[in-house]
This record gives sequence, C-alpha cells and structure tokens, in this order.
Amino acid sequence: MAQIKTTPITRIKDISKKDFIQNFYKPQRPVLLDGLTKDWGAYGKWNLDYIQQRAGDQVVPLYNSEPTKGKQNSAAPVQHMKLYDYIDLLKTAPTDLRIFFYNILDHMPELIKDFKYPDIGLKFFKRLPAMFFGGKGSKVLLHYDMDLADAIHFHFHGNKSVTLFAPDQTKYLYKVPFAVHNLETINLESPDFKKYPALQHVTGVQVHMKHGDALYMPSGYWHYIKYLDSGFSLTLRAFPRKPQKVATMLYNVFIMRHFENSMRKMFGQKWVDYKDNLVVRKTNNAKNLSKARIEKQEPRNKTDSDLL
Repeated sequence: MAQIKTTPITRIKDISKKDFIQNFYKPQRPVLLDGLTKDWGAYGKWNLDYIQQRAGDQVVPLYNSEPTKGKQNSAAPVQHMKLYDYIDLLKTAPTDLRIFFYNILDHMPELIKDFKYPDIGLKFFKRLPAMFFGGKGSKVLLHYDMDLADAIHFHFHGNKSVTLFAPDQTKYLYKVPFAVHNLETINLESPDFKKYPALQHVTGVQVHMKHGDALYMPSGYWHYIKYLDSGFSLTLRAFPRKPQKVATMLYNVFIMRHFENSMRKMFGQKWVDYKDNLVVRKTNNAKNLSKARIEKQEPRNKTDSDLL
C-alpha cells in the first residue's frame, strides 16, 4: 500500500525554556514534550466524564470529514447537538463528528483552574484556550492554521495520531487556492501516487499522542489528525510577531476567507471544481516535479563527493 514518507517526532522530557527556544522555537522544529502536564489538575481529572458533568444544556456545532460542496460555507457545521449528548455518543460508539475550536473562556471557564500556561518562551494569547473533540476513527483534513500561530497542543483521554508537514512542503501537498487545506479528495493514509505524483516527494513527521502529551506545532505547519480513540485536546496559541507573518495572518482571516465564501455563494460547485482542477495541474507540473527530484538528490550527491 502506498504511503507518505514520515520520520518519528523528537520526544523530549523536562525541557528548559532556554533549550526549547534555542532548539525548537527559533529553528521552528516540532517536538513532543513529555511531562509538561504532569503537575496540572487536568492531568488527573480531564476525561470525557469530567467534561460531561459540566456540560449542562449548552448546544455545540459539530463537523465531519465530508468535503464541502457547492454553495456550502467552507466552515459551516453539519449539525448541532447538546454537548452532554455528544459526549454520550463519543463514549458509546465511533463517530466522525467533531467539535472544532471550543473556547473554554466562553463556554466552560471553570476549566481554567485545571491548567496553566507553560513558561517555555512563548507569549500565549490567553483569550483563546481552545478545545477540540473527536470520536474514534474521526479525521481532520490536512491543513495549517489560518492565524499562523505557534501552538502547543495537549491531548487528553485516549490516543491520537498527528502527521506534520513543514511549510516548505506546501508545493507538493496540493494546497487549494484561497484556502488553508489540501484537496479534500486525497486520502493521506493511502495516497494515489499516479493521480497525485507530487505526494511522493513529501516527507512528514509522525506523532503518536497519549493522555497528557504536549505537541509543539510551529507557525504554518500542516497537520493531519486521526483520533485513535474518542478524546479531546487543548490548544494554547502564540500569534506571530514578525511583520510578514502578521500581514499574512490578517490577509487570511479578513480577506481570503471572506473572498472564498463569497465565490462559493456566487458560483457554487463550479468554483470548487475550478480550484481543484487548477491545483492538480499546477502541482503536477513537470517542472515542479523535476525540481523536486533534483532537490532530493542534492544531499546524497554532496555526501558522495565528501567521501571522495
């Protein structure tokens, strides 16, 4: 079976602020931080039962992995459900339904006392402690975050798989124009290399997360997520400070997103199909693939010459 090439994530335990900044933040390298949550109340208390007990009657929007079609808003939920009932579903059966960006401050502020912002050198934006829920087997389309934040992603209750791709891999990932995701028709777990040959040149970072693990995802990193068990995660974000990234973030949030939804409303599926066909032609361009082969050969050639 065809597979994307990946390497395992670096796992570090008890890292200092200095080492994190020097070895991971400055070079923008992802890392799995073991032990960062061991002294949190959340480490011992957070599970589906704990969240369900505090759910009350609040209703939450739910999302799935189905491609958006026609004039459908690209960020529209597929249904709404009481949070209590949704967690019941997570506990009893596999489901593709997910909660996306559940802001604790707005919906369950009592959870704030269960965690703390780690002192590792990131300037966290404390207005957006967001949670994400998923059922066993549910998947999150390959994408990067529109706000280009540096993020620490903490997982609780069960296991999940995350595959990361650096921003320099974008040219081979079939990024859809005016969006922050790749083609929704691509099965990243079993890619069709004949139809999408550029994927053969991609190398990702494979992450297996268990309860309490913390994943540092640098700004602009692509991520594909699969819930191996029903569970949930907390993400703390640090917005970009470099002027170029700030400008791109503002464009993504205030211009690109609204332009995309306006085009969908006007042209529907024709707009979606046009973009999908365009990205396939552009990414499969022979010049791009030839360049990729050359780039992959360069390290090996340099090594060979060094040995002579």
